[in-house]
Order: sequence, then C-alpha cells, then structure tokens
Amino acid sequence: MPTTTDTLAAAKPAEVPDSLPYLKYPTLPAFNILETDSSTFFNTYDIPKGRPTALLFFDPDCGHCKATIRMITQNIDSVDNIDFYIFTARHDMQMIRDFAKKFKLAKYKNIKVIGMDEEFFFFSYYKVKFVPDIALYDDNKHFLKLFEGSVPLKELYDLTHKK
Repeated sequence: MPTTTDTLAAAKPAEVPDSLPYLKYPTLPAFNILETDSSTFFNTYDIPKGRPTALLFFDPDCGHCKATIRMITQNIDSVDNIDFYIFTARHDMQMIRDFAKKFKLAKYKNIKVIGMDEEFFFFSYYKVKFVPDIALYDDNKHFLKLFEGSVPLKELYDLTHKK
C-alpha cells in the first residue's frame, strides 16, 4: 500500500530541462542588483546589446568563487569582450565591498556592476545548486550556457568568439 510520501513523490513531476525558466525564456531576464553604495539599483534590463554578458553569482566566503574571480582577473585580456555583472544574495554589503576591494574589481573596465540580488531572483530563476554560477549571454542577450561551479576560461572564450 502506498504511503502519503510515495503519493506526494509520484504526484510531483521530475524537473525537466525545458521547464527551467532560463531555457523556456532564453533572453536575459530583468532583475535588480543593489550596488555596493547600498542605495543604487542596477536593473539588468539596462544591459546594452553589443557585447556578451556574464551574470556571475558568488559567495564571498566560497573558495571556488575566489578562485574563479582570480582566474578571470588574471586572464582579463582573454575575456575582455565579456561584460561581467558580479553579485551575491545573502551577505551584508560590507563583505561584498571587501571582496571587490581584495580582488581590485573596480579597475577592470568590463566588470560593470558588483552588488547584491536582494530578491534572490538569480538563485530561483537559475535553480542555483553550486557557486559560483555564471549565466552567459551572447551580444544580443540570448542565453548561451549556465556554468555551475568551476568555469573553464577557454570555454567562456570559445562561446563568446563564435561567429
């Protein structure tokens, strides 16, 4: 005889890739990022077309996130065609400022925004399981790939240099 748990598990359909929001709606979504000044909101709707975009979701305490930022900044010339928007969701703004200062993120012309997704939009829209997560979009704001965890720099380069 099935238990209540068996019935609930059977009633809940498995998540299929086509049901993921970023695959159903492959255009870059609009959501707010609170910038490090704690008063300015940047809406991703305002990201201009014309250059690939990387939405990088991170945790300031995460070793993999630090390694990813270090890899990107040390090889910035390889990805200087990509605009990066770097943000987290669950830390206080001072931690984010300290992270940005430690990695000198303000000095890179293609790191456009650093801040916080206070509404947890990215987390739910992309079904984040690991950090860092990078949602990569082409120069027309169309979805290319979601990187979960480690991000191979060569793949970022290859995906954004296709013609």
